[in-house]
Amino acid sequence: MATEASEKKSTIREYYEALLIAVIFVNFARIFVFQAFKIPTGSMEDNLKVGDHIIVNKFIYGPNHGPLDNLFPIRDVKRGDIIVFRYPLDPSTDFVKRVVGMPGDTLEVRDKKVAINGTPLDEPYVVHEDPQTYPMQPALPEPYRSRDQYGPYKVPPDSYFAMGDNRDRSSDSRYWGTVPRSMIKGRAFMVYWSFAKEPPPQGSPPIDRLKELVGVVAHFFTKTRWHRTFFIVDSKYHYTPAEPGEGSSSPYGFE
Repeated sequence: MATEASEKKSTIREYYEALLIAVIFVNFARIFVFQAFKIPTGSMEDNLKVGDHIIVNKFIYGPNHGPLDNLFPIRDVKRGDIIVFRYPLDPSTDFVKRVVGMPGDTLEVRDKKVAINGTPLDEPYVVHEDPQTYPMQPALPEPYRSRDQYGPYKVPPDSYFAMGDNRDRSSDSRYWGTVPRSMIKGRAFMVYWSFAKEPPPQGSPPIDRLKELVGVVAHFFTKTRWHRTFFIVDSKYHYTPAEPGEGSSSPYGFE
């Protein structure tokens, strides 16, 4: 009997240790390598759609300039990268935008067009839903004052000017400033699942999360965008035109 109890205790301990190792591994990967992120607004359409669930590569911007640089895929932030970062005005909230201005760049927006150091920037991924262009007029309230006319502005050291692809609907560096390097969590890597329904905003009460879960279970097969599964989020060229029936419910909103 003692031997049987000892064997049972040993088995339980093995399961416990295996579970503990798995939890440690998952948390290590989440903190240092990959993180899941859900696209809550349309500010990055049509590249990233509302309801996309993406994997964020947190390892790519790891410490560099060391002896292991040639062994691991580590590099600095580049213009065109789609990054996930802590919102500078509320670090508890994560944002996703595209890097447009690099440290030391002089950035300017004139009639919706971005120029870097006096040279127009080629941006095939940009969407403008509002045909109206607001003039350079200091009396205009935000977001209209800075939306279509901005700068010139010099990006400070160790900071990045981030903008949404859906330029007329994006709350970005034009309004709240640049993103410090220390607040960048990683680069958007891949869409692992996409569900054609707007999720509740961050910080929503549990009842809203429960309703979202029920909706997913009820409409999983009919509202999953199967063609976007494992869609690789490229730094520049993965622009996908809007699909029928997926237009924004608020075409000139601000997110």
